[in-house]
Order: sequence, then structure tokens, then C-alpha cells
Amino acid sequence: MRIRKAVVPAAGMGTRFLPATKSIPKEMLPIVNKPSIQLIVEEAAASGIEQLILVTGKGKTEIVDHFDAHPRLEESLERAGKYALLEEIVRPTKLVKMSAVRQQRPLGLGHAILCARDLVGDEPFAVFLPDDLVDAPRPCARQLMDLYEKTGQSVVALMNVPREETSQYGIASGTVNPDEARHMLISTLVEKPSSAEAPSTLAVVGRYVLSPRVFHYLEHTTPGKGGEIQLTDALAALALREGLGGWLFDGERYDAGDVAGYLQANLNWARKVPRLWQAVQQYVQRHS
Repeated sequence: MRIRKAVVPAAGMGTRFLPATKSIPKEMLPIVNKPSIQLIVEEAAASGIEQLILVTGKGKTEIVDHFDAHPRLEESLERAGKYALLEEIVRPTKLVKMSAVRQQRPLGLGHAILCARDLVGDEPFAVFLPDDLVDAPRPCARQLMDLYEKTGQSVVALMNVPREETSQYGIASGTVNPDEARHMLISTLVEKPSSAEAPSTLAVVGRYVLSPRVFHYLEHTTPGKGGEIQLTDALAALALREGLGGWLFDGERYDAGDVAGYLQANLNWARKVPRLWQAVQQYVQRHS
């Protein structure tokens, strides 16, 4: 089946960005002049997603508002003849059809995805973790969607990480497809193993394309530390019983949920605007 829907879990509190995120959702922090969540939605639209389901929490209404029309602002910009800026304001409202569902308690990523079950229905869907921004020649999600549509098997995005950083990620291992070096049939998934215990250095990144059967595994996943339902545990069960693919994606990933990664993401997207990049380079030269 063609993948038409995507789930974006955006209920986290963003504690690594306090005090900024005391009153502003971390997903609304800007990457240059766009909220980081807009980059996620743009990737979804460029991948062919038609309906995006936001899983939000308390204090996250600004995210939904950003993708809604703002007639008063639009009229003001039009009267002032600021048509280019008007287009930038209107364009996000037309990217995808958007719905929202509330995760009332912070019970983990797996639980957040389970909250979207009724809106997803019985069809495959993509998952975008908003902390993971990927700059790629072909959208990262589209790369995974192509593989799903070819194999009919759920698939996760993978990237190589230094062994000393394996404790920060879910780590996958398995068998590489002899006909496609980027494609792996996953046999093992381990959540945040130590460098000594990690079965590989292939880390799961925040892009997934999943069969609706994943909801069955999420329902039967035993809550772990803090009562949270881990997506990794459900995917490990799915891999054992139905198979799970991994795709070593082509692109550069930035962790916008971390202050250093967020700054790196801003620099990367600033490079795409010549006048901004020139200003950054001049500043660095003056202060180096």
C-alpha cells in the first residue's frame, strides 16, 4: 500500500532547552527563520505524505497554530505589498492535511504512537521524530517509503555512530542485503547498549515506515523504566515475528533536541542562504 499518513510525536517537554522551553514548545525553536517542526513537515510533504498526525501534550497548541491560516496577518502583508513574505506565511498551511491528538500522560514514544492509532487506521504509516532533522538530496522518509513499497516490510532509518556513542541510541544488527549495501534485514534491536555490549554501531534514527501491525506489538509491550512503553521493544518483537528492514540513509542528520546539535543545524541551514553564511563566516573570522 502507498504510504499516505505520518505520525509526529511532539509531546516532549524539551528540558534540555530550559528556560527557553518553559513557555515555547521546543519544536517551535527556529532553524534560521523556520520553526524546526516546519522542516519536518516539509520533508513529509516532499516525501508524498498527505496527512500528518501530531501527537501533542499540554502547552503545545502553538505547533498546530503555526500550520493554520492567519487572516489578519495575511491581509496586513498583502496591503503592505510584502508578497514574498506573504507566500512564506501561507505555504506551511498548504503542505499537508494536519490532525492532532493529545498524549495525556508522558508514557514513552511507543505510547505516543499508540495514541495515533485511530487516526492512522489499518494502513502503513511513516513516523518522524521532530528532534531528528535530516538534510538529504532525497528526503530521508522517501528513501524508507520506497523500500517499504518494494518489500512490504516495516523499515527504520540507520546511521553509523562512534562505538563510544552507542549508549545514546537504539542499536540494530542483522544481515546486509547482498544486492543493496544500504539495506539490512534486522535480527536484533537493543535500546541504548554500552559500547561493550552493542551488537554493532548502526544506530536507529528518527525516521520509520511501519506496518499497522506495529500497534498490536505496542499494545503488548511491557512498560519499562518510568512506566514508559518503548518503541524499540515493540520493533524488536516485530522483527522477530514478521521481519524488519533497516536502511542506511543518504543524508546528514542533526539532533535538534540537543543544544550543540541544534546550533549545528542552524549553521547547516544558514549555509543555504549566501548572505547569512557570509555574515557567519565574517563573525567567526573576527572572533577566531
